Amino acid sequence: MISMYLVGAVVLAYLFGSIPTAVWLGQSFYGVDVREYGSGNAGATNTFRVLGTKAGGAVMLIDILKGWTATNLAYFIGPSVTGPQAAAQFVNYQLALGVIAVVGHLFPVFAGFRGGKGVATLFGMILAVHFQAAMVCVSVFIAVLLLTRYVSLSSISAGFAFPFSIVFLFHTSVKSVLLYGMCICVLILITHQKNIERLLKGKESKVYLFRRRAKV
Repeated sequence: MISMYLVGAVVLAYLFGSIPTAVWLGQSFYGVDVREYGSGNAGATNTFRVLGTKAGGAVMLIDILKGWTATNLAYFIGPSVTGPQAAAQFVNYQLALGVIAVVGHLFPVFAGFRGGKGVATLFGMILAVHFQAAMVCVSVFIAVLLLTRYVSLSSISAGFAFPFSIVFLFHTSVKSVLLYGMCICVLILITHQKNIERLLKGKESKVYLFRRRAKV
């Protein structure tokens, strides 16, 4: 039987994910809709590009918090079984709620269903589910970003680092986590399709974090 707690958690997870941080912050403090500039993406990377480091950092942190908060709504549901199966069911709840938050970020009800690519929200979800693997992803992201200045390539590399780390470094045996790791790779490839095309053509924009906002 589906409980009201579960229904409420699902709705809240989507609403958390739907908070259009980049859009609201840009319009409220800069009078700019970031979707009309740069890549047209309502995410942290385009905010860095259009509005600069301070705005981009704020958007990234809030988007991470969205994923982390939605995923941890699982604590308010509680597993419906006891024993060894309880832990696995709890993780499944976390994964489901986190995915719903990512869907909310991609298709936000508060911003005409025009959202971002969900990388920061995905990271918040990973942070809640597997902290050690999240730190591996951060390390990979930073290393690739410092070497290439391509946020898209850094995001793709970090996304692929998650399933590899949970299998080869942490030897995770929870099937749902392994499946989720594979889905992350597929989702990132889909949402970054245009970026991949630009990378292959040498036309992808680089991001320099410590600079002033661009003139818009």
